This record gives sequence, structure tokens and C-alpha cells, in this order.
Amino acid sequence: MARWIAGLDGCRGAWAGVLLDLDDPSRHRAGLFATVAEVLDGPEAPVCAGIDVPIGLPERSVGGGRSADRAARALLGPRGRASVFPVPPRAAVYAPDYETAKALSRRDSDPPRAPSIQCWNIARYIRAVDALLRARPELRERLHEVHPEIAFLCLNGGAPLAAKKGAQRQAGLAARRALLLAAGLPRGMVLAPPPNGVGPDDHLDAMAGLVVARDILTGLARPLPDPFEHDAHGLPVVIWAPGDLSAR
Repeated sequence: MARWIAGLDGCRGAWAGVLLDLDDPSRHRAGLFATVAEVLDGPEAPVCAGIDVPIGLPERSVGGGRSADRAARALLGPRGRASVFPVPPRAAVYAPDYETAKALSRRDSDPPRAPSIQCWNIARYIRAVDALLRARPELRERLHEVHPEIAFLCLNGGAPLAAKKGAQRQAGLAARRALLLAAGLPRGMVLAPPPNGVGPDDHLDAMAGLVVARDILTGLARPLPDPFEHDAHGLPVVIWAPGDLSAR
């Protein structure tokens, strides 16, 4: 019986996705998907998926945001912590526009804080996943929050990688491909060009989510924080990281 896993990353209003059959790694595919449900309900019906989007929203944000965000920043250190946006309160995530989101976030956070425009730009992805998991609670056992830079940091033995931008861009992409290969993903998957409409960054980030999904399924992944909490709707507030390399 096939055991498919998936990795997903937000991409241009849709989702960059990769799927792999753990029982036959020669079977894999990548694509650009309109919705997360399209992947979870697709022909592969992955039993575990890692997705780069916050799951579990605060009704009120206190201090540095969610406990998962604080744990992620602590692990990433000074060079990487900026990649973890403080997740705004639920009301702000569901706001109809950025100005309203800023007002609601200041109202529901202590100290008052407004989301950055970069954070607001991913709010549509957060809303989509939050709504899906609240409407279909059975999917909570299959869909899990990951953070690509956390995954790559752990796969690199805890050492930061070159940025995927500017003069370091190609070196950063190459280093990440090497880590995905070392983590055991098939060469045909890692070295293939991204699907149409998917950028190389998003493609590699989706594969990082795939690695974490595999480790969750096999019991190797570790939660940030540990133990973790749940939001007011019962959604887990946890970012999953790959397991110890020596345990593979």
C-alpha cells in the first residue's frame, strides 16, 4: 500500500506542492495547486503533509507572538529570526483590508503591534488553511505547520545557510538542493526544474516541508515548542522541525 507524503509552500496565490510515495520513492510529482484541499483530496491522498503557513491563531497576541514563533526564532538565532513573522491575532488575519488589519491587531495585541505588509500579504494563505482545518477537523492529523528555514538549518547541522537572494542566491539554492539530497529525497525530484508557475525558492521550500512530513510520519520530527499548546478552536500551535540526522 502506497504511503504518500506532501510538502506545500504558498506561491503566487496558489500552492507549490511536491508529493512522494515513501514505499516507492521512484514515484513522485510536483505541481502548482489552487488549494490545499486539491492536494489532500487528490489521487495520492497524502497521509502527512508539511505546509509553510501558520496553523493555530491567537485571539490575543502577547509579547513576541505565538509560543511556536518564539521557539522558532530562538532556534534560528539572530541571522534567521526575521524570517518568522509574528502571527497577528485572529481578527486581524480575517480583516478585509490592511488598514483594518492594523487597527484590529493593535487592539488585540499587548503591547499593541501592527502586522508588516509582508505578513499581511500571506494572510490569505493563513485564512485558507485555518478555514479548511476548522471546517474539516479530520485533516488536522494530516496537515502540519513547518518553516523551511528551520528545516534547512536542522538539515545543515544547526549552521545557517547562505541567503536565497542577491549575489548569494545561486549558492543558497545549490546548498539547499544538496541538503535535500543528503536527507534522502530522490535525485529526480530534487534536481528537476520547478513546475510551470513555481519559482525555485518555493519549489525547494515545498521539498523541505516534504522532509519534515516524512519525519513526522516516522516519529523523528520534533515540535517547537515541546510541549505545544492549542488555539481556541483546538488547532495545534506548533512548528515541526526535522529529526536528528544521526537517527536516520
